[in-house]
Amino acid sequence: GFEFNEQYSDDKAACLVIGENIYAMLLLEQFFQSFTNQPVTDTETSREVIIAISADSRVQVDEIVTKAIEAGGKPANDPMDHGFMYSWSFQDVDGHLWEVLYMEQQN
Repeated sequence: GFEFNEQYSDDKAACLVIGENIYAMLLLEQFFQSFTNQPVTDTETSREVIIAISADSRVQVDEIVTKAIEAGGKPANDPMDHGFMYSWSFQDVDGHLWEVLYMEQQN
């Protein structure tokens, strides 16, 4: 259900629109390397971040993770249901961790 901002996307990068004023830049490794003098992390052996995004419902959590897995990602954990909060995570095709969660509104 996400879209890409074509103005900031080309053969080296894609600008994923997550929400209003929320974007994720998806870069080819060689292009990413041009932004840093440090080595790129081997996602098979280490983690630096978990990217968390919120969903509008439990159903949407499942839909997003299922689509990610169908597109080549891998499940990272089983779904976690804490009553007021539901989440499920996956690894994208480059091994980065994404957590998709839904939290009920507290009054």
